[in-house]
Parts: sequence; C-alpha cells; structure tokens
Amino acid sequence: MKNHKKVHVKYFALLREQAGLSKETLTTDATTLKELYQELSMKYHFSLDISLVRASLNAKYQNIETFLTEGDEIVFIPPVAGG
Repeated sequence: MKNHKKVHVKYFALLREQAGLSKETLTTDATTLKELYQELSMKYHFSLDISLVRASLNAKYQNIETFLTEGDEIVFIPPVAGG
C-alpha cells in the first residue's frame, strides 16, 4: 500500500529557476527527504546532485535520510556562491 502524504516544498536560487516556481504543495509517496529530492529532480530536471543540496525540515536542517510525515514543510537549499 502506498503511503501518500501532502508536503509543502520551497525552492531557492538555482532550484527555484529549474522548477519554475518558488513553492508548491504536493502529494508524494517519498518516505525520506532524499527520495523526495530524487522525485522532484526527475520532475524538474534538477542539475544538482543531492550531495550538494542541504535540506530543512520544519525549519531545522536535517539529514537527507530523515523521514517525512503528513504536512511537513521542506526547503531544499543549493550551495550559495558568494562574491
């Protein structure tokens, strides 16, 4: 049985450009942050490997293997170039 859950995702910088939006609410069967990023990467053709992206779950940085639950707020943050 699938484990559908609704989550809220925000995108910044390069990921926002590649997704074509800054945030969305979606239903997913992903169980971890990593699986969700992989799902979104296939959908939006993200050019960044997951190893380069930080993830925030409910306003706290989390390990990419952290499990998702209904209503989670996720932010995927690409590396920031300074200058």
